[in-house]
Amino acid sequence: MSWQSVPQYPQYQDPNQQYNYGGYPPQGGYGGGYPPQGPPQGGYPPYGQGGAQPYPQGPYGQGPYGQGPPPGGYAPQPGFIQPPPATGYGAYDDPEGQPKNFSFDDQSIRRGFIRKVYIILMGQLLVTFGAVALFVFHSGTRMFVARNQWLFWVALAVLIVTMLCMACCESVRRQTPTNFIFLAIFTVAQSFLLGVSASRYGPTEVLMAVGITAAVCLALTLFAMQTKVDFTMMGGILLACMVVFMIFGIVAIFFKGKIITLVYASFGALLFSVYLIYDTQLMMGGDHKYSISPEEYIFAALNLYLDVVNIFIYILTIIGASRD
Repeated sequence: MSWQSVPQYPQYQDPNQQYNYGGYPPQGGYGGGYPPQGPPQGGYPPYGQGGAQPYPQGPYGQGPYGQGPPPGGYAPQPGFIQPPPATGYGAYDDPEGQPKNFSFDDQSIRRGFIRKVYIILMGQLLVTFGAVALFVFHSGTRMFVARNQWLFWVALAVLIVTMLCMACCESVRRQTPTNFIFLAIFTVAQSFLLGVSASRYGPTEVLMAVGITAAVCLALTLFAMQTKVDFTMMGGILLACMVVFMIFGIVAIFFKGKIITLVYASFGALLFSVYLIYDTQLMMGGDHKYSISPEEYIFAALNLYLDVVNIFIYILTIIGASRD
């Protein structure tokens, strides 16, 4: 066979060398901008003559990035690594993997808040009933107050001013030590007024009222902590009852009598007993609809203190009126 009879096949070209058939471009990049797109002049050699396998016709399968074949039908560059397929939602974090100690922290804060409120309340009640015992069992104190009646009006004015400041000014009841100073002044004024009021009754009546008040408040507090009835939703009803109670008290000033006094005092004791349950559940929080912020420990102690004091006053009034 002669050399002229050997068929001439076109020279095999590497499809990866799509930009320059003489070799890869230099390291410094392409000169003059991007290489021209599209196949080289004359087209690619057929697959049967040593060319690259063409892409299949028809719709291309979409990869993980929504891409089909490279533009112009070029083969992938050497060293190109196909990214792994996405198996999830990427940046989405499973909430099950998050720490679940939020409820525990809330319960710890709430328990500390309740302890603080009851410690403050116990201090207030000790001062108050200590003043009551001083006025009831010490005749010199009663005589001093009888000779200086202006102290009663001063204490009443201080009581009203401090109570309004703590109830209306958030900064007063939240900033330490301002909140404790106002609460201490309010407690001293209230103790003085309550001692003056209790001095009109005998020691036996006062001790009986103290015992009944302690038993009632303890029972109502335990009931408020155990019951499934949500009393925090009854704020509107209690407010309406308070308005009726105040109007009834104004009427009772002009129409004095034993029956009216007993009815008024019984209504007051019942109303503030429900208020004690209401304020206790507000302090507890938990599953109740409404609750007090843990920062409002002074306000919570003030509410409970006023409930206990009013229950004591009206029980003492009932005992005194029934013995007249």
